[in-house]
Amino acid sequence: MLGNLGRMFSGRKNAGVESGNHSEPAVSAEDAAPNQWSFIEIDGHRVDVFDPAMEENPAGCVLFLHGHGRVMLDRNPTFSALFRQHNLAVVCPDGQRSWWMDRICAEFSDQISPQEWLVERLLPSVQERWGIEPPRVALLGVSMGGQGVLQLSYRYAAQFPVVAAISPAVDFYQLCGQGLPLDEMFDDAEDARQATVVLNLHPLAWPRKQWYCCDPSDTDWFDGCARLGMKLSSSGILHERDLETSAGGHSWEYFNHMAPTAIQHIVDGLASC
Repeated sequence: MLGNLGRMFSGRKNAGVESGNHSEPAVSAEDAAPNQWSFIEIDGHRVDVFDPAMEENPAGCVLFLHGHGRVMLDRNPTFSALFRQHNLAVVCPDGQRSWWMDRICAEFSDQISPQEWLVERLLPSVQERWGIEPPRVALLGVSMGGQGVLQLSYRYAAQFPVVAAISPAVDFYQLCGQGLPLDEMFDDAEDARQATVVLNLHPLAWPRKQWYCCDPSDTDWFDGCARLGMKLSSSGILHERDLETSAGGHSWEYFNHMAPTAIQHIVDGLASC
C-alpha cells in the first residue's frame, strides 16, 4: 500500500508522514492571534495553549495531537479562527515521534508512555487552568495524531466520548523497519499491527461521538481508514466518517479543508456531554 516508503521523507506534498516544514500555512500576525496562543511546560514537554478571548467560560477544551512532522496549530489561521469562533480552549502538547501510544518511547520519555502522560499529567493542568475536565475535553488529531486520538478514545471511552481524527495513520505498523522510534517501541511490524486501533476495538466501550476522514487520494493511509470503517460498521459501533471528500491528499491543504467539519463535530459533541 505504501509503495516506496523513502518518499515519505522526501518533502513531497503527499508524503505519507507529513513534514513539519513544508505546506504549513503562511499566516499574518493578526491571523495567528498571538495574544491567544502561548505555551507552558509540563515535565519538560512543551504544550501550546489557546485561551478563548470571550469573557464567558470556554465551551469546552480540545486536546490536539500533532502528526509525525510535529506541526502545531499556533500559526494555523484556519484552526485558530474556528477555536475563536466556538469559544474553545485548546492544548497542543509536543509528543515527539511517539505515535501517542501506550508504549514507552525514549524520544518522549523513558519513564512514562505518551498516553499515560496525557491522562495523568496533562489533564490535571487543563482542569487547573480552565476548570474543565472529561468528558468536556474533546480529542482532535491529524495523521500520527489522528490514530493517536482514536487509540486514546477507545482506551478511555467514558472520559473521551468526543473524538475527531483527520487522516489517521491507522496502519502505522507499515513504517516499522524505517529507523523510526517505532522500531524501539515494538519488536517487529506484527507486534505493532497487533496494537492498531482496528484490532483493539471494544464492542461495549467506544466513544459515543466519533468522526474521522481520509482523502481517497491518500494512497498511504486510505486503505487502513476504509478497513477501520468496515470494522466499526460490522461491529455495530456508531460513528461518522468521510472517505469521499478529496482536497489535496495527505497534506495540510486537506487537513485545513476538513477543519470546519471536524470542529463542528466537536462542538456538537461537547454540547451533548
